[in-house]
Order: sequence, then C-alpha cells, then structure tokens
Amino acid sequence: MDLSTLHIDTTAAKERLQGIVTRTPLQYNLHLSEKYGADIYLKREDLQVVRSYKLRGAFNKISSLAEEDRQRGVVCASAGNHAQGVAFSCKKLDIKGVIFMPGPTPRQKITQTEMWGNGNIEIVLTGDTFDDCQKAALEYASENGMTFIPPFDDIKVIEGQGTVAVEILEDLPDVDAILIPIGGGGLSSGVSYHMRKFSPTTKLYGVEPEGAASMQAALNHGGPIELEHINKFVDGAAVKKIGALTYAISSALLDSVKSIPEGKICTTILELYNKDAIVAEPAGALAIAALEFHKEEIKGKKVVCIVSGGNNDIDRMSEIKEMSLLYEGFKHYFIVRFPQRPGALRLLVTEVLGPKDDITRFEYIKKTERERGPALIGIELNDPKDYITFIERLKAYKFDFIELNKDQTLFEYLV
Repeated sequence: MDLSTLHIDTTAAKERLQGIVTRTPLQYNLHLSEKYGADIYLKREDLQVVRSYKLRGAFNKISSLAEEDRQRGVVCASAGNHAQGVAFSCKKLDIKGVIFMPGPTPRQKITQTEMWGNGNIEIVLTGDTFDDCQKAALEYASENGMTFIPPFDDIKVIEGQGTVAVEILEDLPDVDAILIPIGGGGLSSGVSYHMRKFSPTTKLYGVEPEGAASMQAALNHGGPIELEHINKFVDGAAVKKIGALTYAISSALLDSVKSIPEGKICTTILELYNKDAIVAEPAGALAIAALEFHKEEIKGKKVVCIVSGGNNDIDRMSEIKEMSLLYEGFKHYFIVRFPQRPGALRLLVTEVLGPKDDITRFEYIKKTERERGPALIGIELNDPKDYITFIERLKAYKFDFIELNKDQTLFEYLV
C-alpha cells in the first residue's frame, strides 16, 4: 500500500476531541528510569475518561459521520474498552447505539458499558466468541441501515488513536523512543503515522502479547493471517488477526515488533500497583513489561511507554499473581509418585523442601475409588535459584516426578 495516498489528520482529530477526551498526563517514572538507565515516561491513558485510549478512535469515527448516518445509529462488537468508548460517544452525541458482546462477557464489563451509555445504548449478548459476536453485529447493522464502528481497522479510528502521539510530542518534543502496545493495530498505526510525519527520528517499538502475536505472524507471513489459537489473558490486545489497513501502516513505520510473555506482564502489573499505585490492565502494562526486552536500545534515552488502559477486574488479581510467580520461577507444579515406603510424605516435607519453601497445593489423583495414584503438588520456592537443588533432592530420595511447568499440555489439563 502506498501510504502517501492515505489521509490521516491527527491534528484535526485532536481538535474534534477537544473537551471530550482527557488530555492524559505524561509522567516521569523514577524507579523505572533508575532501573533501565534511561528517562522513562508513562503516557497515562489509564486515566482517560473510560480508562482507556479507545474513546479517542470511537468518538473521532462517530462524530465524523454525516448527520443522517448518526441519527440512524451505530453498532459495534466488543467485550471491553471499545464498547465503553462507543457507549460514551453515543451518550455524548445523543444517538442510538447497539453494542454486541459475546455471551460469556463478565458482568462487570456489561455494567460499565451500560453506565457510560446511560440510556442511549442497547446491549445484545450473543455467541460464545468475539468472531460470532462481530458477525451478528455486522448483520444487524446492514439489516437496520446503521453504521458499524470498527475497533481498529478504519482511517478515522486510527486518526483518533493517533492523538495520543500528538500529546506525547507536545509534552516531550525530544522523545527518543516510544513503546506502543499492539492488539488490532489501531494505536500503533495512529501513533507511528503521526510520529514519522512530525518526529521521524523517534524509534517506534511495537509490542504484543506472546500468546496472541498476530502482528508478528503477519510479518512472517507477508500479510495478515488468522491465528488458530490465542491466549486471551491480555484481553485488550488479544486479537486473532491484525487489521489489513493497520498492518500496512504499522509494518511500514514501526522499527521493530516484539512479543512479550504473559507472565512478565503479570509481574509488571503487580510492580506498578505496589510501587506506583497504578492499576493497569494487562494490555496497559504491556509496554512497560517490554522495557526489559529493549533495555540495551533505550539506555540514556528519553522513552515513553503508553499505558493503554486501566480496566482491570480485581477478581483477576489472584490469577495475575499466580502467573507472575510461575514466570519468575518461584512457583512450580509436579506430578509426584511417592516411593512405596512408610513416611514418604514426611520425607518430602522435612528433607526435600527447603526451610522457607512452601507447599501451596496437594491433591491425590484417584486411580479408582479405593486406590490413590500420584499426587499433584504445587511448590512455592523462597528463591528461584533453589530450583536446581530442589530437583536434585527429589531425585536423591527416589521420588518419581513430572515437571508440569515444562509440559504445557499437562499443565493446562491438570493445573
């Protein structure tokens, strides 16, 4: 695609969004700056009106429609931040919106969307997956003469998301690098387009979740390709297929794209909360988690991480902590077959475990109603470096075991 034929006016979008979106702060972060030997700034889109940048693209798209199209109403498909951005826009513009969400959408997200729409929207729960939901939304829009508002693959949506870059450049004109989260690619397209036009030497690093690396797959394939399976944990950026338009823009303008492990993102969420009192959703922590994977390139530089959203359900925190412990090497799961001798369990506790290690889970796997098989055991180590000696002690005392952390299929089935 010849990008020179595209008309993406982020400056005009900024004027259109004036008084609608919050001009979010660009905050210097001391502990990250000291850790990476750079000046690290956080673009706090988690402090946006609907707690994510998605409002920018949604409102820019809807407000750009012809009056007669607005009055016929709009439709979208989303289980998260895009839905809330559309709902807010419908209320602000006093138009009708129909928002399709997958059946399993958590009640909290439905309630939030209803709150922002406040009487101007209707929510339709349909299908088990986003793809089913989007298909129904497109059919509904066509049948009722309404406008479908895409979550990312649209010029006006991209233009709105690009206003994040307008603000960054106004606040930090000599920015050396920006780390940009990628899901469907709307944010990375809008930010990279604006920066290449007004600050062409700024490095632009796209980052996406390892379990849903649709941009990397597209780069390898030479164009957008649908992933067969994705890890939905980083729900704000877990997209099976990058947009065609967003791929064309981002692939041409980004300096690199890296995939970040979900466990590292979880560690970052916990650190942001404990050290900075920032509540980031997984996609919101993605760019900060990626600093570790760009630490050589960013030394001595002025770097911006876009905190893309803060819609994190408190009920997820136990899962986030578990994934962090697994990634950092503190927590391990095993299938253990105990030696056929008295006191084997006591031996595991007194001789194999370290003095500060802990058993966090223990359950026998039944072979029959009367006979116990091996045990599923969860271990939390005091120090990840102790893992090697722990394994050595298991072997020395003749325990037969399987390391589930190293067997993804068994881990997902049993843990």
